[in-house]
Amino acid sequence: MTHAMLKGSNIPLEATAVRVVLRWTPGPDVPDVDASALLLASDGRVRSDEDFVFYNQPRHPSGLVRHLPKKRLADGLTDTVEADLAALEPSVERVVLAASADGGAFGPIRDLRVLLYDAGAGASDGGEPIATFDVRPETGDESALICGELYRRGDAWKFRALGQGYETGLVGLATEFGISVDEGETTAGGPESEPQASQSPQSQVSAPESHQPRAQPEPQPEPEPRRQAPDAVTEPVQPGYGYPLPPPAPPQQPAYGYPQQPAYGYPQHPAPVFVLPPQGPQFQKNR
Repeated sequence: MTHAMLKGSNIPLEATAVRVVLRWTPGPDVPDVDASALLLASDGRVRSDEDFVFYNQPRHPSGLVRHLPKKRLADGLTDTVEADLAALEPSVERVVLAASADGGAFGPIRDLRVLLYDAGAGASDGGEPIATFDVRPETGDESALICGELYRRGDAWKFRALGQGYETGLVGLATEFGISVDEGETTAGGPESEPQASQSPQSQVSAPESHQPRAQPEPQPEPEPRRQAPDAVTEPVQPGYGYPLPPPAPPQQPAYGYPQQPAYGYPQHPAPVFVLPPQGPQFQKNR
């Protein structure tokens, strides 16, 4: 007989080992779902990080709690956790059964259901389950859910349907139960990805906003050559037809130290300087 359970209800278990199957309907833009289990002590926390069984740590060191590979069925996908309840250490008071959405929330995930089987009887996923529980998120923004828990009552075990959601994903759920989560690992979203190589300071240069060619600087006009101050204006020197030029005439001295008087309003013309023409070789003395 299969028990159709409601949120908060519980049933006693006669089975000494159980298989908890999480089933959902995949589709476009539907996140993948991962099942996990946390072994809790009487204080409600794990004894060590080894008490967290999930896709990156699929087997508890005792071998009594195991995460099995996913399976594709005709009506959906499944992810499974098995637990040998009778052989668990007495320090384990509860086994929390959780689910996490890979890269999204549970809002678009349809037909999420927990199926509880008697693993000791050799029942397969196609057999009659002990109990079923349809998990319905309260807001749809949850990225992790506690679907149910297996807990001790004296010498026996019971199963309780929960459906408690977390918007912080599997990392937030695991941290609440005492798991030390390394932020560099992807324990909350999916299979562990390869770590990226650290970049050197030279490689940490932001990419340009566009791939347009860099604008070339406008050509600057060449500076104009500095103009030299003009020399004193001199009369052009006439060539001497191959003969040496005579020395320049001295400036005209005033008459006996007195300034030269103007010529009654008429412009004064300087006295012409008499210069002998260059002499040819026939007028020069032979030495």
